Amino acid sequence: MELLELVKRHAPVTGEQLAEYLGVSRPTLRSDLSLLVMLGLLDAKPKVGYFLGNTYRSNSDPMQQFHAMKVREVQGVPVNVPDSLSVHDAVITLFTENADTLLVIGEQKRFVGIVTPKDLLKITLGNPGSASIPVSMVMTRYPNIVTLMPDDSVMDAIRKMSLHQVDCLPVIVPREGQAADPEVTGWVSKSNIIRLLAEIAVDRELGEPDL
Repeated sequence: MELLELVKRHAPVTGEQLAEYLGVSRPTLRSDLSLLVMLGLLDAKPKVGYFLGNTYRSNSDPMQQFHAMKVREVQGVPVNVPDSLSVHDAVITLFTENADTLLVIGEQKRFVGIVTPKDLLKITLGNPGSASIPVSMVMTRYPNIVTLMPDDSVMDAIRKMSLHQVDCLPVIVPREGQAADPEVTGWVSKSNIIRLLAEIAVDRELGEPDL
């Protein structure tokens, strides 16, 4: 990832300097840097800047495991809803399923789009009659959605989430003879990645001999 390489070359480096190197604004990088810090790939000190984190520097290098692991190994079960579901019921589903995103499924289980809390908020604010509108009217439609394939690497997932500033990505597979109508098999979220990293860290600690 370009951010990691920049930090490796220039550490300690501030967020402002990283933004300047990449030609973007500081707020644009905020979520990317937060994710990398959460993953332990970067560390930060106030008034000093960012530098490589313990995960990146580890002798056992869990990053090698990330490079080897595929999306199919870490993907979670998506929260799917039909495209005919009402906005009202979509809001309820978000809360009952404790989900950040709903994957919208059309006929024959084909993936047609996603709905986020932001989408639902935009349609409901100041529009009391919107509760009965189907989610197909407010969703972001495929293919205007960043997605993953089961054989993509976990690092690909991290790069895409960081680049596009999203918290989760649908995992899709083409339907035979219908490339335009893929099927959803799962999703990968920041929580999935963090959980994986935690499991790797625990396994490493349990595997180390007592001194």
